[in-house]
Amino acid sequence: MEQALNLMVETQPRVEFPNLFDSSVIVNKVAFSVFGIDIYWYGIIIALGVILGFLYALKKCKKFGLIPDHVFDVAFVAIIGGFIGARAYYCIFIDSSINFFDLRHGGLAIYGGIIGACIVGAIAAWIHKVNVPAMFDVGGLGLLIGQCIGRWGNFVNQEAYGEPTAGALPWGMTGTSIINDPIVIAKQEELDAAGSGLYALVHPCFLYESLWCLLGFIALHFYSKKLRSFDGEIFLLYISWYGLGRFWIEGLRTDSLYIGSFRVSQLVAAASVIIGVALFITFKILKSKKRGYVIYKDTELCKERIEAYAKRQMVLEEKAKAKKAMKEAEAAPSILSDDEDDEEEEQTEESSDSEEAAQEAAETEETEESAVTEETEETAVTEETEETAEESEKTE
Repeated sequence: MEQALNLMVETQPRVEFPNLFDSSVIVNKVAFSVFGIDIYWYGIIIALGVILGFLYALKKCKKFGLIPDHVFDVAFVAIIGGFIGARAYYCIFIDSSINFFDLRHGGLAIYGGIIGACIVGAIAAWIHKVNVPAMFDVGGLGLLIGQCIGRWGNFVNQEAYGEPTAGALPWGMTGTSIINDPIVIAKQEELDAAGSGLYALVHPCFLYESLWCLLGFIALHFYSKKLRSFDGEIFLLYISWYGLGRFWIEGLRTDSLYIGSFRVSQLVAAASVIIGVALFITFKILKSKKRGYVIYKDTELCKERIEAYAKRQMVLEEKAKAKKAMKEAEAAPSILSDDEDDEEEEQTEESSDSEEAAQEAAETEETEESAVTEETEETAVTEETEETAEESEKTE
């Protein structure tokens, strides 16, 4: 009792599991500040989940016959659509008084995120001529990763927890915010009146859902490797699995939205399970009976696209290598300059020697020609003189 009461006088927000650990955990909502702007752990954890799911989809997309570049483009806009859908769902159905653009006060709903991501992702996949069911298979696995990690943002915020228990739950949870919840206070008064000496600990619903998504991801990850028989199968199993878990987890929570006496999230979860299982069975039967059905990754169209993508990547890699080699060559200007200067000097010397040799040869040729000309002229003069002398003798 003493430990739980200490939470009421704590100056920092804390969470505690009294039946598991003797100490509490500090869960400050603010991670750090940048230029006076607070950055919250909730946003960081959500972003981390989205990034890891995104990276997984890029890593495994080839197993589904998809090109990484197309998956990147589709997933990128789907994430934006998911965020808008999650915010819109929260503002419309959960807290209509909140400003849609006032993001610093939080407020996201997972169902709205899934709906928004599916709509925008399907449109983007159609534009890029990507196989939509195969894309949804990859997206379903990525969503499970994002939800598994993202739920820990609720732990930091001390929200999305379940109803108070009688205190004997081994993993029962309490905290500086939880202990001031009117429902929890009423339960604690009831326990105190009964003299049980126990605490009104709540169900850690965030933990239940995180573990449920983790288990689903592991199961569907291995299922997709050997047992997937038609495109879209993994996504149908995803919405069925998540809907089933969310249905019973939502029944434990105290912050549910109601329509009459029904919880909205439970209705949506039940509908997800019914639709997902019905479509799974229907397509499983139809695809197995349909002769010649080939899963997308084994079609000729898919193989041609993958081959064209591989060739394009090879060309880009060769260009990158050539560009890198040019940069490396430019990175050592002193060595190359010295070599070039030496070569230029050698070429200049060789040119000078060649020019001098050519001039000498030309001068030699001119000298020889002059000598020959002089000899010829002397011979001609001698012959003329001899002819003149002979004519004189004949005349005499």
